[in-house]
Amino acid sequence: MNDAALAIGHALFLWWFGTGVVLYLDGLPPRTFRWTVLGATALLAAAVAALAATRDDVSLAATHVAFAAAVMVWAWNEVLFLTGLVTGPRRSRRPADDRGWRRFRHAAETILYHELLLAASAAGLALLLADSANRVGLWTFLTLWAMRLSTKLNIFLGVRNLGEAFLPDHLAYLASYFRRAPMNRLFPWSVIASSAALAALVAVAAAADTDPVDAVALSLVATLLTLAILEHGFLVLPLDTATLWRWGFRSRAAASLTPSGAAPVAVPVPLTQDPPPQTAVDTQRRSA
Repeated sequence: MNDAALAIGHALFLWWFGTGVVLYLDGLPPRTFRWTVLGATALLAAAVAALAATRDDVSLAATHVAFAAAVMVWAWNEVLFLTGLVTGPRRSRRPADDRGWRRFRHAAETILYHELLLAASAAGLALLLADSANRVGLWTFLTLWAMRLSTKLNIFLGVRNLGEAFLPDHLAYLASYFRRAPMNRLFPWSVIASSAALAALVAVAAAADTDPVDAVALSLVATLLTLAILEHGFLVLPLDTATLWRWGFRSRAAASLTPSGAAPVAVPVPLTQDPPPQTAVDTQRRSA
C-alpha cells in the first residue's frame, strides 16, 4: 500500500468510526454524559500533547499522528455540543412568527457558545503550531470548521435532507430552526468553492516536485474535504445517510423504546419553504 492510499484509508476510517462512536455515546442515557465528557477531555489533553510533540517533526508517522490529534480536538468540541454542555443561550424551539434576520439571530443564539468554543480551539491550535514545520493539524481543524459552518448555513437556508436523525432528544428543538427546501442559493457556491479548494490540494499533492511527506499531509486533508463535499451532496439528495452508522444508533434505538416496548412514531417534517416549529422531529437526532 503506497503512502497516498494509506492516507486516504486513515482519513476514511477516522471519519466513519469517529462519527459512529460519538453517535453511540450520545445515544446513551444522560447520566453517562459526565463520563463521556471526562473521557473526551482526557483524549483532548493527549491530542494537544501529540500536536505539541510533532509540531517540528516532518516524518510520515508524525503527519498521521498530528492529523488524528486534530480530529480528536474537533471531536471534543462535538461531544460538548451534542451532550448539551456547550450550546448557546437559547434552548427553545423557534417562535412561530420568526422570519428573516430575527430567525437568523435566534438560530445563531442556539449554537453561539459552541461556535465561540470552535473559534477558541482554532485560535489555540494556530498559536500552538505557529512557525511549526508540521501544520497538518491546523489545516485539518480549519477544514472541518469551514465545511461544518457551510453545512449549518445551508441547513438553515434550506435543503432537502435535513438529517434530523442525528439530533439527540435534548437538542431536538434545533430542528425547528431548519428549513426544508430542494436547494438554496448558497449551496452551489459552497460546492464550487470547496471543489476548487479540493482540486488545488490534489494538484499540489500530485505534483512531481512535492515532498512525499507534504503529499501525504495534503492527501489527508484532501480526503477529509472530499468527504465534506460528499456530505453536502447528501443534503440535497433523498438518501438515508444514517444507515452508514447504523451500529452507532443502537444505543439510541434501545433508549427510544416506550414503556410498552414499542418505538414511538416519528412525525415527518413536510417539504415546505419554512416549516413551523411544531413540526420538528422530536425523536430524531443529528450529530454534527
